[in-house]
Amino acid sequence: MGSTVLSLRIDGELLDRLRQHAARRGMSVQDYVLQTLVRDDFDERFKVAVDETEKFYGAGPRNAGPADRVT
Repeated sequence: MGSTVLSLRIDGELLDRLRQHAARRGMSVQDYVLQTLVRDDFDERFKVAVDETEKFYGAGPRNAGPADRVT
């Protein structure tokens, strides 16, 4: 798998906050941002997969409590 360059223009305050977050984790800013993007992408793909599975099996709302279940 190859890599591609992504160039961003961001506010100085945001860059400072990113540096602080990355430093707390012992990471470079680039690695921190990449990890954040990958995690967000995984979360979104996982949610879509769960929604598709629920549609396929005809499941009710994901956050339904015991009172919402049909017995």
